[in-house]
Amino acid sequence: MFTNMNYFLAFWLALLGIWACSPKVVSGAETGVTDSEILIGGVMDLEGRSAGLGLGMKAGIEAAFRGEKVGKRSLRFITLNDSYNPSKTATATRQLLEQGVLLFAGNVGTPTAKVSLPILAEGGVPAVGFFTGAGLLRPGAGNIINYRASYVQETKSVIDKALLEGIRPQGICAYVQNDSYGMAGVVGIRKALESVDGAEEIVAVLDKILAVEGDQPQRNGIGPVGVYTRNTYTARQGYESLKAWERSQGSNCRIIVTVGAYGSIARFIAYAASKGEPWIYSAVSFTGADNFASELRRFRVVDRVIMTQVVPLPDSGLTIVRTAQNALGKEYGYVSQEGYIVGKMLLRALRQMQAEGKEITRENVLAWFHGSHFELEGLNLDFEDDNQGSDLVVMTALDGTAWIPMQDGIWQRWVAQMAQTSK
Repeated sequence: MFTNMNYFLAFWLALLGIWACSPKVVSGAETGVTDSEILIGGVMDLEGRSAGLGLGMKAGIEAAFRGEKVGKRSLRFITLNDSYNPSKTATATRQLLEQGVLLFAGNVGTPTAKVSLPILAEGGVPAVGFFTGAGLLRPGAGNIINYRASYVQETKSVIDKALLEGIRPQGICAYVQNDSYGMAGVVGIRKALESVDGAEEIVAVLDKILAVEGDQPQRNGIGPVGVYTRNTYTARQGYESLKAWERSQGSNCRIIVTVGAYGSIARFIAYAASKGEPWIYSAVSFTGADNFASELRRFRVVDRVIMTQVVPLPDSGLTIVRTAQNALGKEYGYVSQEGYIVGKMLLRALRQMQAEGKEITRENVLAWFHGSHFELEGLNLDFEDDNQGSDLVVMTALDGTAWIPMQDGIWQRWVAQMAQTSK
């Protein structure tokens, strides 16, 4: 009897010890907020074919949070892998909600966001700084706060410049991922051309492509757009779709606007190069500048590639860039820079809320961002008119193995070379 009582007391003392060492939830506090931590969730590709993007965003956000506190609370970033697969995204999103996070930050991808956003909206959970420029987040249903410029802004910047350099609307073609991400890029191309004289027929064909519905529908062979299946590398069908368009129109593609993942787009460019195509290529920021450059280097592609960036360039001199470089070290890059900005943006909001005497809740996080306008270590962020903080788009050009600011001379040289090759 005495021995059993000792065991009983020892058992309860152990439980009390565990309880004493565990973070305590403050009475009445929001989900994801304890007396010592604020829990932030993120779902991204950490193991799949686009893992460079997820790992970059994760590294950037973690670097922004490292060693920082909001009052007495540290920030912990909990991530789960979805391999850029929407079915896995839904499962991972629900798992993090069950673990009890305050909000989600840095999720990667458009087709994955299309799945996660309704789940988050149902629970009133904020989605902050997702790595996608798709229109479904602008403004989007639910509680969404974007850092970055949209794909429409990215593609328009390239197309406007191409037209200015003498490329006609009929010479603007595309190679995109056959899903909501790729179609977001096609929407951007359409918007850039809709008010251009002589582009009416092209816009009508793009509308026909956008109207095709279903899961991985047949979009090749319709117009100046070639498509590929997400998480695959096969480029032939998309390439042949563009060549069929050229033959049907009796004109050549001049610039190929690409919207996809770095491995797939690099292989398409390499395939077209092997066929002797003189095309100029552009890629949106989601492609992942550092991984994209590495893949192109593997295939010995060294020029005629433009890439739009939505973060300040490494040599911009902005404080936010220098602090990211110092915090990330060898992990610094365009994607991790964006993750760092998202993390610092969120940290700024939480600290300011506390300074203003506001409780850290999901509702208050959203209220703080809406209508705010502030500078983040030299980077201007403006949420006064919409839910997107930055309109920054910078065009860069591949110069051997590095991205450099796009200059008029580079455009003119590439256009002249293409014209000469086409003769």
